[in-house]
Amino acid sequence: MAGTQGLIYLGNEYKMKMLKQLCALVLVVCSVFVTHSAMAQEEAPDAMIRRISQEVQNIAKSDQSIQGGNMSRMVAVVEEKILPYVDFERMTSLAAGRFWRQANPEQQKQLIAAFRSLLIYTYSGALSQVRDQKIEFRPLKLDPGATDVEVRSRVIQPQGDPILLNYRVEKTSGSWKMYDVNVMGAWLVETYKGTFSTEIGKGGIDGLIQVLADKNKQLATRSGK
Repeated sequence: MAGTQGLIYLGNEYKMKMLKQLCALVLVVCSVFVTHSAMAQEEAPDAMIRRISQEVQNIAKSDQSIQGGNMSRMVAVVEEKILPYVDFERMTSLAAGRFWRQANPEQQKQLIAAFRSLLIYTYSGALSQVRDQKIEFRPLKLDPGATDVEVRSRVIQPQGDPILLNYRVEKTSGSWKMYDVNVMGAWLVETYKGTFSTEIGKGGIDGLIQVLADKNKQLATRSGK
């Protein structure tokens, strides 16, 4: 579709295909809730991602409703498992770029909420694709006092070449949160940034919020929520 009724990656089916693949890989490694916050604070970022990758794979492979593409179930899983480990405020501000400072506090709040919902639905749509991928992590040298690191890994697929997959993770308030992901050289935030800029150029911050809201409404209808 075109205009405000289309996906945020307007007019580029290739980008959308790559985004879906990217989000599926993100879910393999990032979509799980840590049951004890003190443990999360003590874990190194690569250890956290390594541990949760196996857990989310187990969930995706064992849940028949996810395997069957039940969107409501997938949305519920993502809301429970991934949200505590994503810094949506930083991700949104980076995607908005220079326009972020032009938005007033209420616009910023609405934009974060709309972008958060879009990512939830995008991740949910990819969750059923998780199968038998394996993750290999590169050693991480974590300097004392480091608060912003890149965790590097690669996804080993049953068929095809390995896929490089890196994460930008920041420590805030004593815990690590992901704010960007790179698949084979393409950062997620940068992928959104260009389209955000285009939509803001058309209708300002409010126009971008409306575009996201329209898309989220369509996705909510499809998921039965």
